[in-house]
Amino acid sequence: MISKAIKGKDFTDQNLYVGIDVHHKSWAVSIYSDEFELKTFSQQPDVDQLISHLQTHYPRGKYHLAYEAGFSGFWIQRSFAHKGLNCQVIHPADIPSSDKENKRKTDKVDCRKIARGIKNGDLNAIYIPDEQMEADRLLVRARGKIIQDLTCVKNRIKAFLKIRGIAIPDSFKTSRWTQRFIKWLYEINIGEGSGKAALLAYIEEAEFLISREKRLQLAIKELSGTERYALGMHLLSSVPSIGLIAGMTLLTEIGDIKRFNKLDHLCSYCGLTPNCHSSGETERIYGMSRRGNPFIKTILIECAWMALRKDPALLLYYKELLPRMHPNKAVVKVARKLLNRIRYVLINQKEYVTGVSA
Repeated sequence: MISKAIKGKDFTDQNLYVGIDVHHKSWAVSIYSDEFELKTFSQQPDVDQLISHLQTHYPRGKYHLAYEAGFSGFWIQRSFAHKGLNCQVIHPADIPSSDKENKRKTDKVDCRKIARGIKNGDLNAIYIPDEQMEADRLLVRARGKIIQDLTCVKNRIKAFLKIRGIAIPDSFKTSRWTQRFIKWLYEINIGEGSGKAALLAYIEEAEFLISREKRLQLAIKELSGTERYALGMHLLSSVPSIGLIAGMTLLTEIGDIKRFNKLDHLCSYCGLTPNCHSSGETERIYGMSRRGNPFIKTILIECAWMALRKDPALLLYYKELLPRMHPNKAVVKVARKLLNRIRYVLINQKEYVTGVSA
C-alpha cells in the first residue's frame, strides 16, 4: 500500500526513510515511513530539489537518507550534512536484496531496497574521509593511474618494435626508461612515412606521461612532509619495504587507523580476507574477497614480496607456509602479518624493529 502525503500535514518527530539510487542524469528516490512506503519517484540529480520536496510534502519530519557508494563520491552526503540532514553512504554489496530483486533490477527497486534497509536498521554506513584527505587520496591515486597508462604505452612501443623485427639492446632491458633509451628510440631507422609517425606518437606520449609521473611524485613527496602525514611517514618508513608511495597510499586510504577495533576489521577493509562457504560439515575457503580497498590490497601484496628479502621473521614465516600452499597464497598471509606490524607502529607511534620471530 502506498500512501500519498497530505498537504499541510505536520510530520514532527516522525521518521522518514529516504533511499536514493544515484545516477549521472537522474535520481530514483523512495520514501518510507515506519509503517509503509509513501512515495517513489525520479528527479533531477539535485540535493536542494530533494530537500525542497521533503520539506514541502513531509514538513518537520526526521529525515534519514542514504545512497550507494559509487562514482559520485561523497559530495552528496556532504551537501545534505551541510543542510543539517542525516545522510549515509552504503556499500552496495551490504544492501539486503531478494532473488526476485536481483533478477528484476531497476532504479526504483534499488532505491526501495535502500529505504527499506534504513527503516529496518540493516545498513551500516561506510567511513567518509574529510575533504582534505579525500583530495590527498586522489593525488596518490592519480599517480597510480599515470603509471598504468605509461605501462600501456611502453607495451605498445615494445610490440611495435617486435612487429618491425627490432631488438632492444641488452643494456636497455630495464624496467625504468632512461633518457638514453628514449634517445635510442628516436634514432631508430625505420624510414619516413606512416611507421615513423606511429612510433613518434608513442614515444612522445611516453615522454609526456613520464614527466607527469615525476611531477606527481614530487607533489606526493611534498605532501608527505606536511604536519598531517610527517609522523606517520616517519614511522612507516621504518617498516621493511614501505617507501614513499606505499606509505602515502596507506595513510591516505586508511585515514584514522584507530577506527578499526581489531586486526580482522582492518584486514577486511584492506581486502585481505578469503571467500568462504560453509554448510553443515562442508567448509570451503577459496580466493581473496573482492571486497575491500583495492589500492591498499595491491600495495600490501607488493610490499609483502619485498619484505621477504628484508625481514628475517617474515621470511621464516613464508618458508613455513610453502610446503602446504601456493606461494601466491602464502604471500597473502605474509601481507596480513605485515599489516599487523603497520597497525602496531601507527597506533603505538613506535618505530618498527626488525626481529627474528614471526
